[in-house]
Formats: sequence, C-alpha cells, structure tokens
Amino acid sequence: MRYQHDIESAEAEARPLVVDLDGTLINTDLLLETALAFAAKYPFKSYKLIQWAVAGKHVLKHQIAQHIEVDAATLPYNADVMSFVNSSAGTRKIYLSSASNEKYVKQVHDHVGLFDGYMGSDDKRNNSKDDKISRLATEFSATDFDYIGNSRDDLVIWRSANMALAVNANGSVRSALLKMKSDAAFLDSERKPAKGWKPYVKMMRPHQWAKNALIFIPLVMSHSFRLDAFALACCAFASFSLCASSVYILNDLLDITSDRLHPTKRSRPFAAGTIPVMHGAAASAGLLAAAFLIALVLPPMFLWALGLYYAMTNAYSFLLKRKLLIDVVTLAGLYATRLLAGAYALSIPISEWLLAFAVFMFLSLALIKRHSEMAMRLDAGLAEPTNRGYRVTDLPALIALAAAAGYSAVIVFSLYIANPDITTRYHHPRWLYLACPLLLYWISRVVMLSQRREIDDDPVVFALRDRISLITLALIATVGLAAL
Repeated sequence: MRYQHDIESAEAEARPLVVDLDGTLINTDLLLETALAFAAKYPFKSYKLIQWAVAGKHVLKHQIAQHIEVDAATLPYNADVMSFVNSSAGTRKIYLSSASNEKYVKQVHDHVGLFDGYMGSDDKRNNSKDDKISRLATEFSATDFDYIGNSRDDLVIWRSANMALAVNANGSVRSALLKMKSDAAFLDSERKPAKGWKPYVKMMRPHQWAKNALIFIPLVMSHSFRLDAFALACCAFASFSLCASSVYILNDLLDITSDRLHPTKRSRPFAAGTIPVMHGAAASAGLLAAAFLIALVLPPMFLWALGLYYAMTNAYSFLLKRKLLIDVVTLAGLYATRLLAGAYALSIPISEWLLAFAVFMFLSLALIKRHSEMAMRLDAGLAEPTNRGYRVTDLPALIALAAAAGYSAVIVFSLYIANPDITTRYHHPRWLYLACPLLLYWISRVVMLSQRREIDDDPVVFALRDRISLITLALIATVGLAAL
C-alpha cells in the first residue's frame, strides 16, 4: 500500500492522469447538491426530479443543469487531490472525467485551469462506470492512464487503469481496490486524523435547542412543579429538539450554494464539504423518526403540534423564507407553536396573553436577525441575497419594525398584569410591573447593538452568551418569584 509521498515514479512515467470530480476533486456530490437546489428553487416542481430520474440518470442530470447554476469557485476542493494535480501539471496531460453533467464539469475545468480536457455526462449518456471506461478507452490505449477516484463505481475504472489512486475511499472500497490492485495508492493516508464526530454534532446545531426551552414556560406559568409533569415536559423538549435538528439539517442542505457565499455560514459542514450530502439526508430522516417516536408517549395534541411545527418549518425552508416579512411572521409563529406544544404535553390550557406576548417578542427577534444578516452583507460588500426577500436598503425599516414589535410585547405584558384575573395566579401581582422596564431595557439594548453591528446573526444565541442579557433574565425571574 502506497501513499502520496511514495508516488514519484507514477509522475516520472508521464502517463496521462484522469481525475474524478464528485467525492474526489471536490468533497461533495454535485447531483445531490443540484437536485436539492432545484427542490429549493422550484418546490412545486419537485415531482419533475422523479420523472427525469425514471427517464435515466443522464436525463436527470441534464435537466437539472438547465435550471441550476453552480459556482465552481466556491466548491469545497480536496486539498490532497489539488496538491497532487498541481504537482503533476506540466509533467503529463491531466483530464477531468466525471459522471456530473458536462456543463458543471466544464466550469470546474475552466476554474481550476490545470486540466488539458474534460468529459462529463450529457443528454445522451451518463459518464459513469462502463460508459466512462468506454470513453477513456477511446481516448487512451488500454492501461495507458492513471486514475484518481473515490467510490465503488470507480472500481471498473481502476481495473483498466495502469495505476489506481484513491481518496476519500471508505473501508470496503479500499479493501476491494487492494484485492484488485495490490500496488494501489492512497492520497489520503489512513494515518491522517479522522474528522470524527464533531462535524456531525455541529450539523445538528445543539446550541439552537435552547429555543425549545419555551416548552417549559406553560409548566412554569401553571405553577405546577410535579415530577411527572416535569418528565413530560422533558420528553416534549427532546422531541422538539430532535425535530428541530432534522429541519436545520434539511435547511442547510437546501442552502448549500448560498451558505458558501456567506462569511460565516461557509464553514457549515455541508457547505464546507466536511460531511457528505447523503449523510445529511439520512441524519435528517433518522432524527425526524426519533422525534415522532418520543412524541408517541405524550398526549395526541402534542403530536399535532409537532406535526404543525414540522410542516411550518418545511414551508419556511422551501418557500416562505424568501418572502418579504412573511418569513419573520412565520418564525414568530414557530416560537408560539413551541408554547402550544408545552401546554399540550401537560394537557393544560394555554394563556392567550402568553401567546400574544410571544408572537410580538419573537417577531422582534426575527426582525433583528434579518437586520443583522443584511447589515453584515452591506458591510462586507456582498451582493443582495438570492434566498431572502430583503435588500440592504431595508435596514432602517427592519430595525424600526423590530423595536415596534418588541415594545408591543411589553404593552401586552403590562395589560396582562392589569387584568383582574391575575390575582388568582399571583399573591403580589404588582411586583410584575418591575419586569416591564427590564424588558424595555433589554429590547432597546439589543436593537442598539444590532444597529452597531455587534450582534452576529441570531439574537437568541447572542443572549445566551451575553452577560448583561443573562443578568436581565435573572432579574426578571426574581421579579416573577417575588410576585408569587
């Protein structure tokens, strides 16, 4: 078994080098990426993907390429393969041969600038396995080329190649390749540190689970602190968190292209190519199944709330997030759904005052989130986003609407305190008025910090790591305890 530093003899012989694209030169699969991009861009035409796939993979790839563009400059290139190609340039001919549509292959060929030619799938044939080796045999005489690939589909190519080189190959592919060619070489040594589990944890965005703490609010507001009620709320929290992670993964899969153009989101696992797209799709489905299995131990109305949340988040991911203001209203509704789920999990009534407060408060936070995103784009000199309905010129309106929604939440809270029915829940309800200036201070401060570009995307995540926000929350909680 040989590794990259042992392959000098292959270059000396100056045989043509053929390089695969998906999973080899780039750490992603263009067919899966572009199919997801098509579903995101044309959600009501997604059924066409099935029609095209039935007609053949070459038809599917060709039709997607007619609708979806790929930016070759932002693709996650494999550093080991790029280094090897660079070192081979000038000493032999190098060709790019891929099962991806030739439109995308040409774009990568032109961007890299090191290849002497390219081959890809077209509207007549799929450049994979036997079709690929047939085209290579036409171009080169038998065993007169070296080949770099990564998957089981490449075994037939390696068999015909003079020298077989692999990268990103899993254990079974490595074993099959070595049985076929004992002198096969691997550009990524087995001694190379594994990526491990951290990218997969990052993929699930566990820091976002803090938002699901809203599920516990009905328990607190009902002043029922029984152990069985707390256990039910914990089950509801776990179910919503797994469902949320499933949706976050799906959202990231749909946003791969736009994330690669974002200064911070480009490091997300799918955009960076640290996790295969197929792994993400499987994880999303598995987490969703686990969420609904947990929901089966809770009252039926909780299952309804979870289904509503999942439907709303998918509508948001596929369509609503690109609609001006509808997106932030939807986000506010998703927060309210968490409150409903918490109440349904415990089979207790939900306060209309609490729902109204939550809608205004989280509408404010959603608007601040959009303001922060657009401010970042303006300061970085980026183009208008294609997956959002906002422009950088909307910044003044966004911050004004955020402040108005936040102050409306405080008005709702003060009216709730003035409600005569509150005396049935609190012995000293007037203490709650002290929470109003605290809320006004916090909302005003967050608005100001967003205007100063000191909030880097999500205000909820910001609040969880901001010392002053945590102190303000503790003071509000103290006021609530004093009112009991």
